[in-house]
Amino acid sequence: MSLFEQTEKRNQQRAQPLAAKMRPQTLADFVGQTHLLAPGRLLRQLMEADRLGSLIFYGPPGTGKTTLARLLAGETKRQFVSLSAIMHGVKELREVLQQARDNLATGGQGTLLFIDEIHRFNRAQQDALLADVEEGVISLIGATTSNPSFAVNNALLSRSHLFQFEPLSEFELVDLINRAVQDPQRGLGNLSIGLTEDGLRRLCQLSDGDGRKTLAILETAVIAASGGNTGNTADVSIPAPNHPKLANQPSAPAQGQSSPTKIVLEAHHVQAAAGNRAFQYDGSGDEHYDCASALIKSIRGSDPDAGLYWLARMLEGGEDVRFLCRRLVILASEDVGNADPQALPMAVACFQACEQIGLPECQLTLSQTVTYLACAPKSNAATLAIAAAREDVRNHRVLPVPQYLRDSHYRSAKKMGAGVGYQYSHQEDDGVASQDYLGIDRIYYHPVDRGFEQELRARLDEIRTKLSAAKSPPREA
Repeated sequence: MSLFEQTEKRNQQRAQPLAAKMRPQTLADFVGQTHLLAPGRLLRQLMEADRLGSLIFYGPPGTGKTTLARLLAGETKRQFVSLSAIMHGVKELREVLQQARDNLATGGQGTLLFIDEIHRFNRAQQDALLADVEEGVISLIGATTSNPSFAVNNALLSRSHLFQFEPLSEFELVDLINRAVQDPQRGLGNLSIGLTEDGLRRLCQLSDGDGRKTLAILETAVIAASGGNTGNTADVSIPAPNHPKLANQPSAPAQGQSSPTKIVLEAHHVQAAAGNRAFQYDGSGDEHYDCASALIKSIRGSDPDAGLYWLARMLEGGEDVRFLCRRLVILASEDVGNADPQALPMAVACFQACEQIGLPECQLTLSQTVTYLACAPKSNAATLAIAAAREDVRNHRVLPVPQYLRDSHYRSAKKMGAGVGYQYSHQEDDGVASQDYLGIDRIYYHPVDRGFEQELRARLDEIRTKLSAAKSPPREA
């Protein structure tokens, strides 16, 4: 390497952000995803058997998808080739595949092809990979932040092992931060840095489980704080990473860290470095559906606090208010039902109010409705009833409408006997006529013993006793 090339390389390394400098060099240095890499797990078994084949890495940004793909290439002695589905097309893809075939033909290294954002490839581009994947010409790792079930075509998905990456836990983020501040070659170890416990906790909170974001905020905070705090001699250090919880832990000097520290990062330094938080929310992807599911299940589970959090999460992400209102109207019937007959009118009124006043004021109406529905007694009896009735319609013979229930407003209908024998309910003392309205013996609606349905249940028992006297003997539909 020439002097010019050496200088250029040093300049490139110097310009790299902290996250790039701290990229793990070996699998042992990799932080997170233990559910994939622990001994006995499928991904580790595939790596150890050198049978990677085709893999899809699915998960949020900053969880190590690209890094792990690079490490797997090293562990299996393969050439690592990286393409981005945003920047590259079929031409570049075919060139890589041809080079991989040539390498195999001449006894060279196998190729691990990593395609970032593989869901950006169209169907034809994804299909171009199939033959070489099946023949073992390449080991393919496709990374995506979108649900592969929708974003990757079925042909490629059926040939691949799917591995879901999870956001880094607080424990794993603390481990990552410790490595960065203690490493003098690639990290910040030569600056003698410490964080207060509040500063560390705030850094983990603002990172959203994203390792790359964690290191970016840390680096910015150090740059910003170094000018005013270089003379600070407070004895502050990072809590040891072997504590799974951050709260209420004593501040013990981290191994390899000098004390007293010269740069002390507190919560306000971290907050300033993070700036205005870029809120991550995909209003048309997995996050939209996952948060909506969490909102509905929290309300169904009668937890107003969880319901408010998921409502806030969706509002902060720019969710369509009409979508939220529709879901609340559905829930009022599906999960509250007649246990609280006021639930549906309230949800409908919420929809109308939100249409009329819009954000930000309509968040108050949404909050009121979410908390009311969460605290209301729950019943899915109406939901189960219509499902059972429709199942009967689909799978049994269609019942004719009894003559006495048919429309008798037309003269020709009356001549054919329509309406003859109908008993007008309002002429009965209790408003219930002893008449068979179905023709067979069926019970679909089973009120629960909660809320207003408890009263309905008692009244319905009396009604059904009177109606049953007019019913035909039970028989198969």
